[in-house]
Amino acid sequence: MWKNWIQVILKPKSALIVVDVQNDFISGSLAINGSSAGHKGEEVVPVINELTSSIAFEKVFYSQDWHPEDHISFYDNKHIRKFHTTDNKTPEDVLLYDTVVFEGPPQTPQKLWPTHCVQQTWGSQLHPHLNVSDHSIRVFKGTHPHIDSYSVFWDNQRLNQTNLNQLLQSLAITDVYVCGLCLDVCVGFTALDASQLGYRTVVIDDASRGLDHNHIRAIKDQFTDNHVVVVTADRVQAMVTGADRRPELAFNLALSRR
Repeated sequence: MWKNWIQVILKPKSALIVVDVQNDFISGSLAINGSSAGHKGEEVVPVINELTSSIAFEKVFYSQDWHPEDHISFYDNKHIRKFHTTDNKTPEDVLLYDTVVFEGPPQTPQKLWPTHCVQQTWGSQLHPHLNVSDHSIRVFKGTHPHIDSYSVFWDNQRLNQTNLNQLLQSLAITDVYVCGLCLDVCVGFTALDASQLGYRTVVIDDASRGLDHNHIRAIKDQFTDNHVVVVTADRVQAMVTGADRRPELAFNLALSRR
């Protein structure tokens, strides 16, 4: 009980995962300020910089979408793969942001996005005002041409993992804080996967921005159902030091240790 529950509550080991704070999502081809929520992606940068400079996380991870030019998620690539016969669509029928089903294998539902975060391009780089320590670790996702990856842990088909979980385990991390872009897509998928993998998981609301208000509300409902806590940045210091002991996190930990 001491090692697996009480010690974790009193002395957590915390990591910060900064998700996809990249040029294309802020001022490039997929800038979120053009979405229905009207959020500005650049607003997360000073909040994240304050977190990384003032709080002693065990480790900070920065994820990056890192797509090859022929990536499955790009609308401009819709002609290079066969649609599944049940989709009843042709490339000419499909519009930007539609979801289609590609034949595969594996059979793959895919939302079609503007070309973004292509490897080694300006759009794939982290925002220049983001303070990235030499001691931080970058995790690249979406590197396979035929499978998209929203979560920093898994691809969308859950066929392949990144090295993130292995790295967290090697550091004996107990608590994961997640923030960045976009709350209702990659931040949300990452947080839910972290909780399912057994980490006490916290989403930092004011260090994240999203695409659609309805989708943001829906993902926050999923957070509640999966014992993911949502806080503002001013609460993180006390939680990392163990002074603020959230009962939801203790309860989730107890469930995972049964």
